[in-house]
Amino acid sequence: MSVHEQFADDLSLYALGALEGKERLVLEKHLEECSACRRELQQLQGDMALLALSASGPKPPQRSRQRLMSAIAQEPRRLDVPVRRRSWLPAVRWALAVAAVCVVALLLEQNSNLSQHLASVQSELARREAQLEQAKQVVVTFTAPEAQQVTLVAAKTSPQPQGKAFYLRAKGSLIFLANNMPQLPSQKAYELWIIPISGAAIPAGVFKPNAHGSATVVNPPLQAGVEAKAFAITIEPEEGSSAPSSQPIMVGSGE
Repeated sequence: MSVHEQFADDLSLYALGALEGKERLVLEKHLEECSACRRELQQLQGDMALLALSASGPKPPQRSRQRLMSAIAQEPRRLDVPVRRRSWLPAVRWALAVAAVCVVALLLEQNSNLSQHLASVQSELARREAQLEQAKQVVVTFTAPEAQQVTLVAAKTSPQPQGKAFYLRAKGSLIFLANNMPQLPSQKAYELWIIPISGAAIPAGVFKPNAHGSATVVNPPLQAGVEAKAFAITIEPEEGSSAPSSQPIMVGSGE
């Protein structure tokens, strides 16, 4: 067995920082005298550094892999020569390679999970912003000094149905609150109308009361700037009508 083969195992352990005691002192003394073993130690340390750095990318460096394969292919396989200790060099190198691949896979999985979480957070944020904007519009319609408030009542009915419309003409915003509304036949609904200063009635939302006779219409799609002379309610098919098909059951004019 050559001198270099004798120190092959110790070089691997020394590169990992795992060689101690008398064996470490003997190897360090040998390294002072042997340039070949010093070169082998430098190569081992370089390979380990490259494998460690490979965790930051999706693929270990090709140069490091080729050197590892070449080093394994050149390992002596002599069965007739007694060896002081089973060589750890191939196992150490492959262990480092496997560890690097595992780290890369873990980083890629974490990146994918973070991307999915970010998309979910952005979607939830957009939904909440839309809800906040809608709430702001409702508050403005209720509180704006220029908002038109109209009360709609029905005569000769007990308890008397009543509705309250808050209409902000400049924005085309409308909030309507109703109570004591009678229940409707099947496939029928109440429809709210804006009666403009001139022109035909404008549909302003279809609604059905709950079990207590209450109902609301919040910001139906309306054109901004339409001046309302009055508001009215008719009974229509539950999908609504483009023009009133019956006489109004409730009417209210601007205050």
